[in-house]
Amino acid sequence: MKISALTETLPNLKILLDEPLMNYTFTKTGGPVDALAFPKDNEEVKAIVDYCRLNNLPWIVLGNASNLIVKDGGIRGVVIMLSDMTTIRVEDHTIIAQAGAKLTDTTYVALDHALTGFEFACGIPGSIGGAVFMNAGAYDGQLEDVFESVDVLLADGTFETWDKDQMNFSYRHSAIQEQPAIVLSARFTLTSGEPEQIKKRMTELTELRELKQPLEYPSCGSVFKRPVGHFTGKLIQDAGLQGLVWGGAQISEKHAGFIVNINHATATDYIELIAHIKQTIKEKFDVALETEVRILGEEPK
Repeated sequence: MKISALTETLPNLKILLDEPLMNYTFTKTGGPVDALAFPKDNEEVKAIVDYCRLNNLPWIVLGNASNLIVKDGGIRGVVIMLSDMTTIRVEDHTIIAQAGAKLTDTTYVALDHALTGFEFACGIPGSIGGAVFMNAGAYDGQLEDVFESVDVLLADGTFETWDKDQMNFSYRHSAIQEQPAIVLSARFTLTSGEPEQIKKRMTELTELRELKQPLEYPSCGSVFKRPVGHFTGKLIQDAGLQGLVWGGAQISEKHAGFIVNINHATATDYIELIAHIKQTIKEKFDVALETEVRILGEEPK
């Protein structure tokens, strides 16, 4: 009743009830969520969080659902997607981007303004909010390198701005993971550069990504964090696992650090295959793999 009343309480907000999340995740897997909300601005995000707090409803933000797996039983409560909050603007050497803006789009805005430092992100298929959440990175660059500050909404409905010192950045980690807080927008400090050199670097990284990563299939991106002293893909190759099919999922033949959906895979296929990889690598090499991908939701009933 509380979920259904959400649409009546917030009639101007796009809310879908009992919506399959497989329609949104990059793996094309995932069960239904009780309510899926698409706020258009900070105040609408706050209205959803306030409603959930007053009615004791759980909520979670999925970013653009690129680096996560939603279990086949779905998610109870409210999922907030910020895909309608995509404004990107530039002030001098600072880029201000809303949480739903795509990383790739943000890198091209930087290019248009001859700003360098963000090229590393040109091939990461995530949103600004998700990138801040996990300190996203690639090709020897990561978000903390250019980060200035972030506007967040706390679970109690309070707006705050956090600077870099408050973010506790480390490899694939930020302070956003430590408490319920929603990234609303972020600011990045870049430097002036030569447009042709910026474009050349972005082209190189895009071609490298297309060459090495299995972009032709649905996937959750890089599954595991890189263990100290090792490369995950090589460990999986050396264990003889590359190409292994598990249900409808497969360890990519193009890049062993990716699991792709080749034949209507379920989230359970993904999760079981991840567990098998971790167990095998531990047994063969005594290396404990840690997942980079987020796994959310409930098991199917």
